[in-house]
Amino acid sequence: MKNKEQPQELIITSKIIALREENVLLDFHLAESYGVETRALKQAVRRNKDRFPGDFMFELTNDEIDAVVSQNVIPSKKHFGGATPFAFTENGVAMLSSVLKSKVAIDMNIAIMRTFTIIRKALMVQQDIKGELNDVKKQLIAHEDKLLLIFDYLKQLEQAKQKESDFKSRKRIGYKP
Repeated sequence: MKNKEQPQELIITSKIIALREENVLLDFHLAESYGVETRALKQAVRRNKDRFPGDFMFELTNDEIDAVVSQNVIPSKKHFGGATPFAFTENGVAMLSSVLKSKVAIDMNIAIMRTFTIIRKALMVQQDIKGELNDVKKQLIAHEDKLLLIFDYLKQLEQAKQKESDFKSRKRIGYKP
C-alpha cells in the first residue's frame, strides 16, 4: 500500500507552495485532487466559513497571484477566471475533511496530511543539519585562529634562525689569535 501512496505524495508535494511563510495548497489543486469542481469546493468552504479562520485558509492578494504566476504554479491570471483563489494551510486541509465527505476526498485528505508530515520532518532534519554545520564552522574558525598563531610562531622562529645564521656567517673583524 505504501508504494501506491508514494507517487500521490510526490504529486501533492509538487503542488505545495510557500505563501505568507506557510506551506499551502491552492483551491484548484485541492479540487482537482478531490475530484470536484473548484466552484463546488469554494461553495462548501463559504457555507462553513466559521471553520476556516485566517490561519487555516486565506484568499490570495493580487501581489500573491502575480507571484504564483511568475513561479509558474499557474500559467496566467486568466486561469482563475476572475475568481480569487483560496490558499489552505495544513490545518485548513484537515478541516476540509469535515466539509467534503466523499470517499475520494477522505482518501486524498489522508495523503495530503501525510505529505505535510513528511515535509515537516524533512524541515526538522534540515534544521538539525544546519545546526551541525554551524558547529563545524565555529570549530573551523577556532582552528583557523590557532593555525594562524602557529604560523606566526613559526615565522618568528624562522626569523630568529635567519638572524643567528647571518651572525655566524658574518666576516669577523678585530684581533685574531
